[in-house]
Amino acid sequence: MRLGVVEFEDFVRARGAALLRYGYVLTGNADDAADLVQEALLRLSDSWGRVRNKDAPEAYVRTTMARQHVSWWRRRRREQVTDDVPEGFYLDSHSFGELWKELATLPRKQRAVLVLRYYEDLSDQEIAEILGISRGTVRSQAFRALATLRVRPAVLERERA
Repeated sequence: MRLGVVEFEDFVRARGAALLRYGYVLTGNADDAADLVQEALLRLSDSWGRVRNKDAPEAYVRTTMARQHVSWWRRRRREQVTDDVPEGFYLDSHSFGELWKELATLPRKQRAVLVLRYYEDLSDQEIAEILGISRGTVRSQAFRALATLRVRPAVLERERA
């Protein structure tokens, strides 16, 4: 029994920061990201033996996080957006950080679809299954999100002139 606990703790130490970044990308909020990771890891700890044997603990946690996030935004109808981006959440350049800030301004469902499509590289069918929506809804949410992100730079340029 102790061996399973040690392996779980090793997994959390090794992948915890990446899961927290993934949670931030989903939620756009550091506090919600931490809650999301904690909830998913609690669920993983309950089924660690089964998940570990399938060699897929990170996929399990990420899927759990995505589903939990969807459940949260179904319950909360009002969008909460924050400009408070914690240090260390960005991997690369300043422009990469700006992308995450832009994603954080999207409605939750649109943000989740883009994250699952482009960050997790999932198919529309996989995204639909995770989020509990149709493939058509996945496509329409992605289209709307990308259209919104394309419009913003043009609006910003007009405001600067």
